[in-house]
Amino acid sequence: MSYTDLSTPIRTIMTPGPVEADPRVLRAMSTPVIGQFDPEFLKVMNETMALLRYSFQTDNHRTFPVDGTSRAGIEAVLCSIIEPGDKVLIPIFGRFGYLLTEIASRCGAEIHTLEKDWGEVFYPEEVKAEMKKVNPKVVAMVHGETSTGKMQPLKEIGQFCREQDALFVVDAVATLGGVEFKTDEWCIDAAIAGTQKCLAVPSGMAPLTYNDRVEELILERKDIERGLADDSANDRRIQSNYFDLSQIQDYWTTDRLNHHTEATSMLYALREGLRIIQEEGIEQRCERHQFHGEALMEGLKAMGLELFGNQENKMPVVTVIKVPEGIDEAQVRQTLINEFSIEIAGAFGPLKGNVWRIGSMGFSCRKSNILQVLSALEATLLYHGADINCGAALQAALAFYAEHK
Repeated sequence: MSYTDLSTPIRTIMTPGPVEADPRVLRAMSTPVIGQFDPEFLKVMNETMALLRYSFQTDNHRTFPVDGTSRAGIEAVLCSIIEPGDKVLIPIFGRFGYLLTEIASRCGAEIHTLEKDWGEVFYPEEVKAEMKKVNPKVVAMVHGETSTGKMQPLKEIGQFCREQDALFVVDAVATLGGVEFKTDEWCIDAAIAGTQKCLAVPSGMAPLTYNDRVEELILERKDIERGLADDSANDRRIQSNYFDLSQIQDYWTTDRLNHHTEATSMLYALREGLRIIQEEGIEQRCERHQFHGEALMEGLKAMGLELFGNQENKMPVVTVIKVPEGIDEAQVRQTLINEFSIEIAGAFGPLKGNVWRIGSMGFSCRKSNILQVLSALEATLLYHGADINCGAALQAALAFYAEHK
């Protein structure tokens, strides 16, 4: 392959992640690199932490990104707080609950799970009842399950975790920056996000936040590692070096422990993405995601397509559609890419081949994209022989936009 063949096509990305990066973010990534201990770079780090506190809606001092994809942040939190033998309760209602289970098990946890059919979420009382049986040290839960398009209410569960002195860890990868998320008010002890979804930043960093309860545990384990505390009965050291939050948090203090070399351009990108959120306003941003998500649903329903699962707890930023009978879902996605340069997503596990998932996140969440995906999907379904209401989708979406100007 010659160098002239290395160009990539321009896509309209309407998946649950990654999404289109905001142009301002891409421009920020071209900012010249400076040293990680340059006084100006320290200002960038401090500004990023303050902006993250705004997005997480928290006063937590320990609020910073971990270098790596969102999974790196999840692993950093879980391996830093879970010790061998700890009881961890994980309510699962989609694919990423199983990811929490796998990571926690690698930390040596005693895993307890609850499971819901894909397309449903938990009633708080179900989780509270299981907590009374298990008495877990940690409850780990996904907020928005992109595999099913469903969102778990958290406030009541978080309050009960605090009453029971259990740590509440939340995967907010698919929701932060697009859906209401109140870390402190909902009694969340640690939360992890990803840059590649509602933040509209390329994949490569995992913003996270944790409170004093979590930090106290992390520092206790750090003292053991340094030989400042005696625990001969059990090796409680944090097993990972790269994901050791006791060291990473020191990198994000004024002392700046040289734990790793910062991903400078990604930090520029994250800061710019967070600046955009602050300028828009977190409440207004959530309203925008809700608004365009509703327009998308109006168009899909008018087309004659059926939405998947219980809509009472639908994620505003992910819409899951049942594949019409007799239609090959993969062929439809391929046609969308080949002919319209639009990407939507298939599914995992029991939903594989049965649904499409359309994301409306971050910079991808705008009127032009909603209308594009509706028109292209309609044309593609007609091409593949689906029995749909021709012309209805765009008219419904346009009527929605006109009514809500």
